[in-house]
Amino acid sequence: MSKTKIEDRTSYGFVTAELRELMGLRGAEGLERVKEIGGVEEICKKLKVDPVSGLSTDGETDQRMAAFGRNYIEPKKAKSFLRLMWEAIQEITLIILMITPSGNINVSTSYQHYCVPESYAKDEESKNHNPYIEFIEGGAILLAVVVVVVVTAFNDWTKEKQFRGLQDKIESDQVFTVVRGNKSIEIAIADIVVGDICQVKYGDLLPADGIILQKRSNDVKIDESAMTGESDHVKKSVERDPLLFSGTHVMEGSGKMVVTCVGENSQSGQIFKLLGAGADSDGGPAPKIDAENPASGAKASSNDAAYKGETENLTTGGNSEGDDDKSILQAKLTSMALLIGKIGILVAALTVLVLIIKLIWFAAIDNQTTDSLDKMLEDCLYFKYILKFVIIGVTVLVVAVPEGLPLAVTISLAFSVKKMMADNNLVRHLGI
Repeated sequence: MSKTKIEDRTSYGFVTAELRELMGLRGAEGLERVKEIGGVEEICKKLKVDPVSGLSTDGETDQRMAAFGRNYIEPKKAKSFLRLMWEAIQEITLIILMITPSGNINVSTSYQHYCVPESYAKDEESKNHNPYIEFIEGGAILLAVVVVVVVTAFNDWTKEKQFRGLQDKIESDQVFTVVRGNKSIEIAIADIVVGDICQVKYGDLLPADGIILQKRSNDVKIDESAMTGESDHVKKSVERDPLLFSGTHVMEGSGKMVVTCVGENSQSGQIFKLLGAGADSDGGPAPKIDAENPASGAKASSNDAAYKGETENLTTGGNSEGDDDKSILQAKLTSMALLIGKIGILVAALTVLVLIIKLIWFAAIDNQTTDSLDKMLEDCLYFKYILKFVIIGVTVLVVAVPEGLPLAVTISLAFSVKKMMADNNLVRHLGI
């Protein structure tokens, strides 16, 4: 047993693992376990809390937070700006736009430095040709790509910052009624600790796991569909089923409960971690909840969407991952970009092929002498023409891809999100 657990055992009659194991039971098993401990009164005694007056208000909560944890689930670390830029650059349209001008510049550079014959450099076409025009065209396209990536990443970063600020505000406004110092007071949900006596009533969303108190409940019925998937309301009482779970709704009655597990140790907190929303979730294997809790896996896999909507009272600080699904507009733009890219590649290839065939045809019918052919090969004239044809093909491909489309869409969506923020409508993903 670790030093922490020894200290917890010295201060209280339970350690966190024992309370978590207790709350992992259901129905008759949970009732039997509570009876083995000695009933709710004995549990309150071990937790050093008076079921009538509740905890004192003299700093005892700090000691309990240190022993059993806070009613808070650390959020994932927010994505960095560079990470957002990397995700933004994964669009197929932007990838095509990065490849084609880069190829154009490289081919043009090779041509200008290695294969410009002296005879060609003296003709009128060479004098009127700007050797760096390809750099200007390619650089402009690459600059447009950079603008798209930066605007997209900045927009996502701003929205994430806004949502985290909103989540912090929501958390500070969420309160629950507890009994402390023989008085009913409202405290922030994040300040609820193990041993608190909470007053539950119709319409409440339970912020922590607990056990209902004897003779202080009035026909309490709970909707546990977010946990089990069962739509039937479960009647709670000391005689039949005393365990209450965070993330579930009180549908009827009122009463009091003693808090036994909070934050990541609560049932909904464990499911939240299993779903990958906790701070320590890095895309690896999901953490196991309890070796003694066979129902954990079933609960984690049931009604994921319902659970996410039900756990608002567990202060989580937000989920930075967001939704990875593409909107209808993004899906259509991606399909259009792929189709245009395929057509552009086909047309560019045909263009290069036709130009090469034309060159061979005219070279064959011109009846060039052997000396003339040797001179053309020596001046690298054929390679010059073929290289020029390749540049034309790349140009066709670049022109075929609408480089302004992703920029226009990104800026339009960013502008729309900003306007909606001004109306207090915060949109993380604007699916159109």
